[in-house]
Amino acid sequence: MKEREIEGAARRRKITGKWRYTWHLWMTLLLHIAAIVLFTRGFLLTRTELPHYSNSSDVSESQCLYSSSHNNTTTSSWTKPAVNRLIIIVLDALRFDFVAPSTFFPESKHWMDKLKVLKEVVSKSPTSAKIFKAIADPPTTSLQRLKGLTTGGLPTFVDVGNSFGAPAIVEDNFLNQLVQSGKKVVMMGDDTWTQLFPHHFERSYPYPSFNVKDLDTVDNGCIEHLFPSLYEDDWDVLISHFLGVDHVGHIFGVDSTQMTEKLEQYNSILEKVIEVLEKESGPGRLHENTLLVVMGDHGQTLNGDHGGGGAEEVETAIFAMSVKKPPSSVPVEYDTSSCQLDLDGKNVCVSSMQQLDFAVTMSALLGIPFPYGSIGQVNPELYALGAGSWNLDVSQQLSESDIWIQNYANILCINSWQVKRYIDAYSASSAVGFSSDDLSRVASVYAQAENHWLRSTKKLQLDKKDIDALVPALKKQIESYFNFLRTVAELARSKWTEFDLRMMGAGIAIMSISLMFQVLAILRANSQDGATLASSGYAWFFSASAFAFFLLGMRAVSFLSNSFILEEGKVANFLLSTSGIVALRKSVVKGKLLKESVGFLLLSTFCRFGIEIGLSKQASTSAFMKEYTSWILNIASGLAVWNHAAEVVPILVLIILAFWLYKATSDIFFGWPRKIVVVCTILSYMLIIVHWITENNRYILAFMPESIGRIYIPRIVYAILLGQLLLLVFAQLFKGNSSDCKTNLVVKTTAMLSAWSSTVILLSGKQGPMVAFASIVGGYCIMRLCDIEDDAKNGPQRRLSIGPFPVMQWNLFATCLFFCSGHWCAFDGLHYGAAFIGFEEFMLVPQAIILTLDTYGFSIILPVFGLPFLVAMKYKADLGKHVLFTQLSQMYTTYGLITAIMTTFTIYCVTMHRRHLMVWGLFAPKFVFDVFGLLLTDVLICLASLYYFDQGKDGHNHN
Repeated sequence: MKEREIEGAARRRKITGKWRYTWHLWMTLLLHIAAIVLFTRGFLLTRTELPHYSNSSDVSESQCLYSSSHNNTTTSSWTKPAVNRLIIIVLDALRFDFVAPSTFFPESKHWMDKLKVLKEVVSKSPTSAKIFKAIADPPTTSLQRLKGLTTGGLPTFVDVGNSFGAPAIVEDNFLNQLVQSGKKVVMMGDDTWTQLFPHHFERSYPYPSFNVKDLDTVDNGCIEHLFPSLYEDDWDVLISHFLGVDHVGHIFGVDSTQMTEKLEQYNSILEKVIEVLEKESGPGRLHENTLLVVMGDHGQTLNGDHGGGGAEEVETAIFAMSVKKPPSSVPVEYDTSSCQLDLDGKNVCVSSMQQLDFAVTMSALLGIPFPYGSIGQVNPELYALGAGSWNLDVSQQLSESDIWIQNYANILCINSWQVKRYIDAYSASSAVGFSSDDLSRVASVYAQAENHWLRSTKKLQLDKKDIDALVPALKKQIESYFNFLRTVAELARSKWTEFDLRMMGAGIAIMSISLMFQVLAILRANSQDGATLASSGYAWFFSASAFAFFLLGMRAVSFLSNSFILEEGKVANFLLSTSGIVALRKSVVKGKLLKESVGFLLLSTFCRFGIEIGLSKQASTSAFMKEYTSWILNIASGLAVWNHAAEVVPILVLIILAFWLYKATSDIFFGWPRKIVVVCTILSYMLIIVHWITENNRYILAFMPESIGRIYIPRIVYAILLGQLLLLVFAQLFKGNSSDCKTNLVVKTTAMLSAWSSTVILLSGKQGPMVAFASIVGGYCIMRLCDIEDDAKNGPQRRLSIGPFPVMQWNLFATCLFFCSGHWCAFDGLHYGAAFIGFEEFMLVPQAIILTLDTYGFSIILPVFGLPFLVAMKYKADLGKHVLFTQLSQMYTTYGLITAIMTTFTIYCVTMHRRHLMVWGLFAPKFVFDVFGLLLTDVLICLASLYYFDQGKDGHNHN
């Protein structure tokens, strides 16, 4: 009994002893979580969604002339239904230059002029078919665009996080109004529609949308159900959402043969759809009065990405065709089209519109109430396509054009009333709403339009006497409503997110407190360490520390500029090279470690090359198209020798890495659990080589099915990683280790890095071994250079503490590796293809973990677990655990402080620029990447403290 008490007391002392070195790391994590949660809730608030819905009877509250009962119903229609049926074909990620003729652009590209049928229809029937350049509001992820298209509002950035699991839309929307009006809707294609609208479809055929490597399943499902549905009469609105172009863009890019083939396939599909509509467009036929809309939800960059606010991402296209020919074209005052001759000499006109206007325009054409929260404007040119179904009142002696103007003015009256109603309700219900000055300006502009309506336009229409005065009054009325709707749209775009400055301020305050807390923890560790220095060592230590803080300040301040954020990788590489030059100067003065200094500068040059490749849009067009986004396969791809080298060199480098690991296990004492971990890593490397060989059809092994190399080998590598981590946990409980603290630390660090390395390399593709090789060389140089002041004549009496300079270099090098591996701080910088390595179907949790490993493997996971090598380089075997643990604690706190300072300046940046034009396209993605990276760093540091602050033979009792 007494022995158990003694053993329990010893265990408690051990835990308490470890806790004094690590408690502040866990406290820092909690402070950062609190700060980020508070700031995020203030910064990434969603627009207030009002629980109000438009009803048919609401329009009676306005002063407008609206359409009363139609089709023997007792309810009022907001507008005269101009079309009976609507077909919406969404081609995901449809760039504008996929649709418009190549003659509209300065330079013709091979992906242009593939959707020939659209421009042919427009050139043949310019009054009944139109092409629009449609401008989307960022962010340009599919979820936001579908919400914007159906609600007529401006979705917020925070919804990006829901793009992989879209919640149902609860605010009023186009589909809700269709259902409430008794319309039947059929959907096929992208399953995001059924997630957003789970109870709105009469029939639906959803297909999973997030397997970007699958180019055809969703499209084939659309084709299977689209053409039979065209001959059925059990629907009023049909939605077919194709995904092939989006997936081809993500995997192969715009400049690829796969994109050309997919566009040609779409052209064939659209030809057949238009042919069916024209055959069935006669009187009494199914499509006597059907409107066809072919559109994109957003565009895409040349390397197939989207999400931001770049011109390529926000510019998409809308093609609209009415099978019932309108009597005339839209009046010239409202015609935004520009015309060019295409390559065949045919005249093709292209107009422009805002995607924001889509929901309200479709509602007006179908004669249903406008979505309550819509702030869009009924587009005149798109609305004019429905004019063929109007019953012209010849008794008014008005021309067809004048009748169109009269109808459109009445539509805009209802449109403006509905928007003003929403603005008033939003300001009354929202916690912040619009400012009083903004509301006064909106009210003033609306009052001018309404006064003109009541005193002039409405009276002239009701009296029907002064025909000559009516048309000028209508035109003036339309301009008044245009002015009001533009004012509201501009106001909403500038202030559509409600920033809670108190929450943001609280987050910044806690973040600042955490920084001071970390500084105090470092000072406390320094006082406990009691490190001594030679006189020359003092000068270098403090000058190097001052220079490290200078580099830190330079990098932190650079975050306040959008230009430097765009070039963050180059900034980090410049600062890393600058630190290398300082180390080189010291090496020359001391006459030692010259090879390491020169090698480090050469490595910085290699990193700069990788960063240039990774961040260059031109390079990414061709370099990041492969399944695993590996630029090494595409550089100078025209050279046959290089093509073979690009296949062979990564394999040779991986074999070298395996050999190094083998040598490490033979040169240093490894206990059996950790030796098994390293052996398993070598096995994983060999499996990765087999995986790469089976990727290439020229080298597929005859005795092995392709699925084994493509699917099962990656899964085996993942399983090996899980088993390795479990073995390392078990090794923590293994009591048979008799090695000293320094050897034990080196062994544990090597085992942990080897465990993670195989999966990180697999996900990075064939550039992975090169980046891993660079990280080993860079880490070795930093370790050696931090020992530059060691002098044998001082013997063991001098002990140099780990200063901030090598830790700063380690952090800068990790940042360079992030950009070298082809990432950048934007959602189009994520390698979505990596998430499907080993998977054919989308599963949120495992693939989110895999995507995190790919994104942060070389820049956070491996650097954090590799940091103890710095301490091992400086640690003397006879100094005891206390010194080792103190320096480990100090080093991890310093590394965490550097990362926290960077994130804090990012937070300052987004706070200062929260009304900046690029806030959602640049600053907000940077914020998301940095705060996630900070939390991941904190979590890994805490886990590393549990792993490293443990056993080992204490050569000196320092208590």
